[in-house]
Amino acid sequence: MNEQYRYSSLLKWSVFILAAVYLLNCFTPLRLHVDMLRYFAIKDCIELGCPADSVAAKDYLPYGYTALLLALSKIGLLKSFVLVLINCIYLGVSLYLIKKMIPATVPPFLFILLVLLNWTAIKFITHPLSEMQYLFFSVGSLYCFYLFAESRKFLYLLAAFVLGGLAFVTRTVGIALAGALVAGLLVLYKKELLVLVRKNKLLAGGLVLILAGIVVFSKQLGLNHYTGVFNKQFVEGVTFSKILKWHFTEWSEIVFNTSLVKLLPFLSPGVAGIIFLLAGILFYAMFAWLLFLRKNDIPLIIKLYLFFYSIVMFTWPFYDPRFWVPVLPFIAVVAARWVVTAGKPVRRVLYLYFVVYCLLGIVSAGYLTYTSLNRKVFARTQANGVYRNEYETFFYGSPQSDTARKIDPVVLDVIKRYDR
Repeated sequence: MNEQYRYSSLLKWSVFILAAVYLLNCFTPLRLHVDMLRYFAIKDCIELGCPADSVAAKDYLPYGYTALLLALSKIGLLKSFVLVLINCIYLGVSLYLIKKMIPATVPPFLFILLVLLNWTAIKFITHPLSEMQYLFFSVGSLYCFYLFAESRKFLYLLAAFVLGGLAFVTRTVGIALAGALVAGLLVLYKKELLVLVRKNKLLAGGLVLILAGIVVFSKQLGLNHYTGVFNKQFVEGVTFSKILKWHFTEWSEIVFNTSLVKLLPFLSPGVAGIIFLLAGILFYAMFAWLLFLRKNDIPLIIKLYLFFYSIVMFTWPFYDPRFWVPVLPFIAVVAARWVVTAGKPVRRVLYLYFVVYCLLGIVSAGYLTYTSLNRKVFARTQANGVYRNEYETFFYGSPQSDTARKIDPVVLDVIKRYDR
């Protein structure tokens, strides 16, 4: 009993320390990213105006995250510190709601620790991007459906679809959430569904109007552009086998807790790619077995969501491990549950794996914090140094590299306006 208490206490304090580290990174300079610059350009286009044929006016990114940027701009709080703090709040609330949904067989602080120590969560908590906002709305939607499943109160169902709509306009992958909610209703409430609609005609009508509004205003929300880009990728030569290779590789990057790029100094790109591809196939197969085939007490709505999310992701013709950040907590839930239900030999292997995983996560968190608090290193390393000249001009008045020849005035302007 004392050993179990010490184990639980260690996990809890580790989570608290990591939470403090995450909050410390609110003091990072504004972290530029290609998509981040696009979001800010769309925001300026809406707020200040832009030509109808400009890149920002035609951008296909959904407007959900841009709406947050616009609101913060209007009240004078659109700064790096505020954006990272909001990301931390989004993540913290999401983990809390997931904790309330998961069964008692899952150690809550273990799954939270696995999330906080994953390099993708560590990296993208500091970036002004839509991952954490989508996570917040999607988890909120799932939690409301979970409450509806227990209480049968229609307001919870309505809230689930409203939050699902907000998730959808934040990231189009939210279509997976809509599929999960509808499938959840059909599976669990075949007979009751008609009765509920008859008793709550007004609320049901409101729900239908919200869904219809998303379809009708899909062009204004940028969704038509998004599907157009999807089709364009296939036309330009992206094959389905290549897409599968990309996303299984992403799975290895999530589970190994390091990016493929980190191995390139030690292995050839071909060898590293094969290792990550084969490992990714194995990792996802194990995950699918644990979640869908092995008996467990994880709520049905979470299973349905991960099923639909996987379908969308494994057909999405782009590569980036951050695509899995919105479901990282659920992956951690499945892993944490496996630890406590596995046999002793398997558990020992998992303990060894988690030690390595946590060490890599500690290194990632430490390095991120170091760059956040050291401007010289930050300018040289953020986005692999792509924006070094602009950062150093902002920090020191001019680029510090003797080879610097160009400074992008648009990028420099973004840093000046929105850095902390």
